[in-house]
Amino acid sequence: MKTAICYFSAHHGNTLKLVEAIADGNDAELIDVRSRAAVRLEQYDAVGFASGIYYGKFHNSVIGFMRQYLPEGAGVFFISTCGHISKRNTAAVAAAAAEKGAHVLGSFSCRGYDTFGPFRLVGGIARGHPNARDIQNAREFYASLEA
Repeated sequence: MKTAICYFSAHHGNTLKLVEAIADGNDAELIDVRSRAAVRLEQYDAVGFASGIYYGKFHNSVIGFMRQYLPEGAGVFFISTCGHISKRNTAAVAAAAAEKGAHVLGSFSCRGYDTFGPFRLVGGIARGHPNARDIQNAREFYASLEA
């Protein structure tokens, strides 16, 4: 399956660790949404969107990128890292996908080291994540999309 994974990863590189692990050995192209290069996502069988979670949602740059470049009716999946896992974390990105009539193939989330905002005061949360098991789970999630 030819895949693009459009991502935003800042602070500790948690999300980048996951998408690089998924791309390694797969036909997946990584696209940093900050690159501002025009892309043609219609050439891919599936498009992933990946981000850390900021105040309960995907980073705004990922959602904006999706609204600008995602073709109508595409198959999409979501990958996120966060200090606290919640089903609501994908609500905004799922709504943006629905605006494009996209078909959601699945979603993967794992904890990621988080020192954003007030967590900095206590030295962060989810230290050591994503770990080797989280990375393996992300690879297995991606493999399940191809099945």
